[in-house]
Amino acid sequence: MADLAALQEILGVSFEDSSLLEQALIHSSYINENPDLAPTSNERLEFLGDAVLGLIIAEKLYHDLPSLTEGEMTKLRAALVRGDTLVRAARAVGLGDYLYLGKGEEASGGRHKPANLAGGLEAMIAAIFLDQGSAVAENFILRLFNEELEKAISQGGGADYKSQLQELIQGREQQTPAYYVVEAKGPDHDRRFTVEVRVGDTVLGRGTGKSKKVAETEAARSALERLSDNFTP
Repeated sequence: MADLAALQEILGVSFEDSSLLEQALIHSSYINENPDLAPTSNERLEFLGDAVLGLIIAEKLYHDLPSLTEGEMTKLRAALVRGDTLVRAARAVGLGDYLYLGKGEEASGGRHKPANLAGGLEAMIAAIFLDQGSAVAENFILRLFNEELEKAISQGGGADYKSQLQELIQGREQQTPAYYVVEAKGPDHDRRFTVEVRVGDTVLGRGTGKSKKVAETEAARSALERLSDNFTP
């Protein structure tokens, strides 16, 4: 049987009803061989977890990137909830070691299969949501996906804005825009940065965000809006 106490320690979540966590780990192949021990698999939890994950990520993008369009937010959310991202997150907590698998699935490398890991992670998110509520589930998701969230922002709309601005300025002025943090306020867990993007002493745009990268993205977007028609530094 899986060491649920060890897994909870890794997750940083203490379950009131550990049977929910156990349910999240049960693959359908285990049901086929042990119908009396486990009457249902984690597939229903997987369904719920997918919805919870999508909502939390969407809310995070909505609040942290107020200037992004619906299409840009959709792109970033898709990058964060796609299979390979879920697999990396599942591997980060060693989820494969705790799955309940049938003998055939175990023998075929089921603990490392992307579909099993992604489905197990979504089921586990649902278990946390049902057992601990939305606030704990949100904290867990944002903590687990923090690095992926930053990466998606920098490689998604953020990377486009900054690279577009750089190309524009270099083409017109043969200079490279520079980013400066002009304000950082709030407690460590809720820090907010304000960044200006400049060419020489000229401020092209300003942006705010919960990380320097996000604030730089907003500054670049603001600059592009101002410079879309005419630019004279």
